[in-house]
Amino acid sequence: MIELDDRTRAIQRRAREWARELKPLALELDGDPDAIYRHLDVAIVSYLTRMPVPPRHNPDPVVIDGHRFYGTGTLERVVFAEEVAVGDAGMLLAAPGPVMSGVLVDSLGDERQKEWFYSRILQRPTWTFFALTEPARGSDAGAMETTLAPDGDGYVLNGRKRYIGNAARADIGVVFARTRPGPLGVTAVLAETSDPGFTAEPLETIGLRGLRITNVTLDRVRISAGNVLGQHLRPTQRGMWSAVQGLNRLRPGVAAFGLGIARSAYEYVRENRPGLPLRDRERLDDLGRRITGVRQLIWRAALAVDAARPSAGYEASAAKAKASRLAEDATMEALGFFGAGARLEHPLLDKLARDARAVEFMEGTGNIQKLNLFTGLLQGRLHRG
Repeated sequence: MIELDDRTRAIQRRAREWARELKPLALELDGDPDAIYRHLDVAIVSYLTRMPVPPRHNPDPVVIDGHRFYGTGTLERVVFAEEVAVGDAGMLLAAPGPVMSGVLVDSLGDERQKEWFYSRILQRPTWTFFALTEPARGSDAGAMETTLAPDGDGYVLNGRKRYIGNAARADIGVVFARTRPGPLGVTAVLAETSDPGFTAEPLETIGLRGLRITNVTLDRVRISAGNVLGQHLRPTQRGMWSAVQGLNRLRPGVAAFGLGIARSAYEYVRENRPGLPLRDRERLDDLGRRITGVRQLIWRAALAVDAARPSAGYEASAAKAKASRLAEDATMEALGFFGAGARLEHPLLDKLARDARAVEFMEGTGNIQKLNLFTGLLQGRLHRG
């Protein structure tokens, strides 16, 4: 059984306090994704604008009970994400900050790129984006068609991306593109949404509406040579390898979103259905035990990522697959406690069920996670039990 240390418990307690501010705002954001602009002063949103920014680039971190927090540790992030998702996963994902793109910049950026990126983040609330998925490719990121071609003293980006969170709000982000065939021909670049040729069109979604999923079109977007990430690294450490490593670091956090949604549904039933008959109490208790078990799996994956263990990516896939399944099961089970009219009579619970379904498609579907797990077992990097 994994136990949290005093430092991590401090951010857990504070995140739980902050999350209470989000529940009254959840349905507002669900109905109007632009409501996020009206709530940038909420304490947790202010924290998210600076998470994760490494210590070297963040002179003013959040201090809680004497501990400094930069949001760079995976365990710290998943503990935080669970608590916030109990309040509202939509607000967590709608907030400005470098959550996804920052992980790639930290891994691939040189010192000049990091300074440029993080200084932009700290100047004011700044949305960022992470553009990997393409319309006709889905989970097959290695078959991407977006290109990065030399042009004078720089490059031009051409192509399309789909299901990119917050791109319509963002100022800057990371785009993956192809320079030549093969896995070593994939490159990540820093792009600015204000540049000519960059277009982001919001898509209507059913769940996690605050995230503002978008289609992105790249029509000869200029990229300076200095904004190509990873040039100081070996070719094998760039491209698809970097994308995979980034997803490994992010998947435990996505799993924590699902866990938080499941826990929110579980707590909703406990608060709104007192006096359940014995059979229903046992069902609810079983759900509570599943939540506890998946939490341990997520924490284990987070510790593996932080320790850079060879099994980290596979454990992250296991955590994400289990948590996304749990989120859907828990929200549907919770609706069942309230009868046939539950979705109409309990709009917050209906929102949780819609949000839960969306988690399945974030950072790889369940089938992709299972393929990754099978690879780990086959190669002997992950062991049963």
